[in-house]
Amino acid sequence: MGLDDKLKNSAENVGGKAKEATGSATGDERLEAEGKGDQTSASLKQAGENIKDAFKS
Repeated sequence: MGLDDKLKNSAENVGGKAKEATGSATGDERLEAEGKGDQTSASLKQAGENIKDAFKS
């Protein structure tokens, strides 16, 4: 897994956490759900990259 991918996944996860927190603080359920979705997406991408790395080894 390249450093680029790790950074992108981390940035997406952090952005998702920020969206979720903002949505929660403002009562915006849509934004909160979008943040949770971004975090889930980042986690799935990370898992896929980990699987690829496992097969390369």
